[in-house]
Amino acid sequence: MPTDTRDDLALAADQLRVLAARHADEADATRRLAPEVVAALRGAGFARHFVAGRFGGREGSFRDLTRAVATVGEGCASTAWCASLIAYSARFASLLPEDGHRALWGGNPDAIIATALMPAGRAVRESGGWRLSGQWAYVSGIDFADWVLLCSPVVGESNGGPPPARFFALPTGSYTVRETWDSIGMRATGSHTVVVDDQLVPDHLSYPRTEMVSGRNATSAVPAHNVPFQAVGGLTFIAPVLGAAAGALQACVAALTGKRRTPSLELGLIRASAMIDAARFLIDQNGEVIDERRFTPDEMARNERNATYSAEILVEAVGVLIACAGSSGLAEALPLQRFWRDVVSASSHIALKYDTAARRNYSAVLLGPEA
Repeated sequence: MPTDTRDDLALAADQLRVLAARHADEADATRRLAPEVVAALRGAGFARHFVAGRFGGREGSFRDLTRAVATVGEGCASTAWCASLIAYSARFASLLPEDGHRALWGGNPDAIIATALMPAGRAVRESGGWRLSGQWAYVSGIDFADWVLLCSPVVGESNGGPPPARFFALPTGSYTVRETWDSIGMRATGSHTVVVDDQLVPDHLSYPRTEMVSGRNATSAVPAHNVPFQAVGGLTFIAPVLGAAAGALQACVAALTGKRRTPSLELGLIRASAMIDAARFLIDQNGEVIDERRFTPDEMARNERNATYSAEILVEAVGVLIACAGSSGLAEALPLQRFWRDVVSASSHIALKYDTAARRNYSAVLLGPEA
């Protein structure tokens, strides 16, 4: 059975928000989360949120996770991004065979997993497993991960078409990390490059990518482990952006408090706050659809639209806040400029772009399929 409650996560997220905010400037400068923030991130239960109850996991809901991630993002967007990614990585790993579950969580439901969703490298079938080599970029949280989950095409199994892809779980120590992450925003996510050199991955630590896309889990009946990727993909990445935008609003208000107020400044703050609240509603709607298991094509396409549109209006909202704050509000000593950089950087993720995540599916909802 699940071991934690919604209130536990909400309280832990608020405590993590305060701690992460205290270390946010340091994390931004060093491009690394402070050890005490990593420890609190693990202790808050994000890694176990989607882990099966039989291993001490929470079997939590998508709405609760989304709200908790957004709360953390009000203090530090990089911490929130890692909180979201390690939670969803456990959900991806839930598609492993049962022996894989025991390997990852048998002794520790808070094992942290980092994931590379895009196929790279190459895998070759071998007796008892798969021989894996290659490089995978943008693997968030890899600095402190216990495991990494990598997607790779399988050589020699194409049957005339593109090679099928599989996911492979590897423990820390079986790969190396190249520090390649140099974005101007989300600096402390540690989204570096993982390098694997001719590692044998046993069968129980691998599964076909098609199962992740379809959401049909042959190992686990936990509801959160059986969700189509289309329904949930954008939610993983938009929740930290929402939190960062809310943090930007708070930072802007703090920077302007006590200064001369003008109608245009007040209208700007009102407009930005409305855009953030509108995004919050759309993002929460996505969590509701998933928790209530409304996996119709129309609902899943709307989830994609909601995530991408929320990214667009949140970028616009922080732009309005920057304009309201003026030159003094952009001082490096103030957090507003950091939140602004984080929102713009995170919203560039491919899962939050109309053309790649929403256009084709939701236009079909509105106009019907192309002739």
